[in-house]
Amino acid sequence: MLDFPPVHNGVDYLRSVVTHLNPATGGSPRDIKYAVLHLQAAAEVLLKTRLSREHWSLMFRDPGKATSAKHAKADFDSCGTAEAVKRLQDIADVPISKEEGTALVELAKLRNKLQHYGLNETAEAVEARAATVLDFLVRFIDEHLEPELAKSGALHLEMEVVRRGLKDIQSFVTERMTRLRGNELKDAENRTLRCPDCQQPAMLAEARRSRCRFCGKAWPAYDLADLLRTDEQPEPFDECPGCHAPTLTDNAVFADGKDTLFCTTCAGRFAPAELGNCAACGSYCPTRDTAPGGQDLCIFCAEDIRRQEQEEQERYWM
Repeated sequence: MLDFPPVHNGVDYLRSVVTHLNPATGGSPRDIKYAVLHLQAAAEVLLKTRLSREHWSLMFRDPGKATSAKHAKADFDSCGTAEAVKRLQDIADVPISKEEGTALVELAKLRNKLQHYGLNETAEAVEARAATVLDFLVRFIDEHLEPELAKSGALHLEMEVVRRGLKDIQSFVTERMTRLRGNELKDAENRTLRCPDCQQPAMLAEARRSRCRFCGKAWPAYDLADLLRTDEQPEPFDECPGCHAPTLTDNAVFADGKDTLFCTTCAGRFAPAELGNCAACGSYCPTRDTAPGGQDLCIFCAEDIRRQEQEEQERYWM
């Protein structure tokens, strides 16, 4: 007879994840596939177990349509990962950081992509993401599902297996990042971004196409700009004052920690204090290019004004 209560089920999935990702027991493409599927399954069951402790109706996609009969039969559509995270934060007062929430939601997207469309990811990227989510889930179990752990000595033993596996995966990530910082990323903090895929600070900003040195994933300029877009980011992006491509974003975080505007096309960085807004068209421009009266102008508007003035002078002297 199968007997997997929710927390036991979640921990069993986690044990499977560390087995599939550990180089000594897994690491093949098939292992990577099941690591993604089982990690997402673990995240869902554990997050929703904590939601159900707050109230069982919170597990429903639409709590307003929840009934005890449907809950008893497990006959209902449950909420997705993003909504589960939001409800835990807003209703259950469970502290989940922005980075942790993003990692959980991105994992759900990765699982859906794998399940429905196939997946083309490097093992390094998956292991880095898995380490982040695994670390969160182990702490989540310890801090928010302790009553379930206290009831079962066997479950405690299972968690020890998971913790040892997590350390192995984290060691891989740490060792690889240490090697990169001593080689390809050495003295390159002013060009190093956090990778949108593996989430490691290992992507070197390069003109037209930036590539992560940790996982090997590369993005064309416009794709990277879209990945860096926020809800507040206007559409289209601002025009770069250097190459004039519409790919200037203020949401890029570099390893040197300096506030910056970054163009994904030419890899140019601009300190906000270096730029003003063109008095004619409103686009960013260097503050040194000024019109009479001290107003900033982009090179296009400055050239238009000079040409108009020249034409007026020529007409005057005709």
